[in-house]
Amino acid sequence: MTQDIEPAPLHPIAPASPDAVLHDMPFARFLGVKLALAGDELTAHLPYAPHLIGNPMIPALHGGVIGAFMEITAMAQLALSEKIGHLPKPIDVSVQYLRSGKPVETFARAIVNRVGKTVANVEVQAWQDLRGEPIATLQAHFLVASRD
Repeated sequence: MTQDIEPAPLHPIAPASPDAVLHDMPFARFLGVKLALAGDELTAHLPYAPHLIGNPMIPALHGGVIGAFMEITAMAQLALSEKIGHLPKPIDVSVQYLRSGKPVETFARAIVNRVGKTVANVEVQAWQDLRGEPIATLQAHFLVASRD
């Protein structure tokens, strides 16, 4: 007796490439965010584009762009490292702007500090020229438990 066994459905956030995590984040696509995974370390890349400028007189990246970029980085790191079946939902986010974001490419890395049954704590640093001189940092809590 032979039965046809259907393969298990693919995990919604179990991508073949890290950029697949960005599929459900339209704003990440608008910003042009790219992800690179080396081992378990995720690096997010925000290429410069003129529409990202907030103050053309300086010129400087818009603070909302920097904050959103870091939040996207945190969500992607959490989704990839914890293999949760949905995008984590932000509970609270605190951004510290340390330097003006120049009109150049920007990078970010997230560290997942703790993941509990329902909440995760993540921190992110964003930099441009030197990793040791971040332009902004983020501290956030995310809801990781599914309501299903």
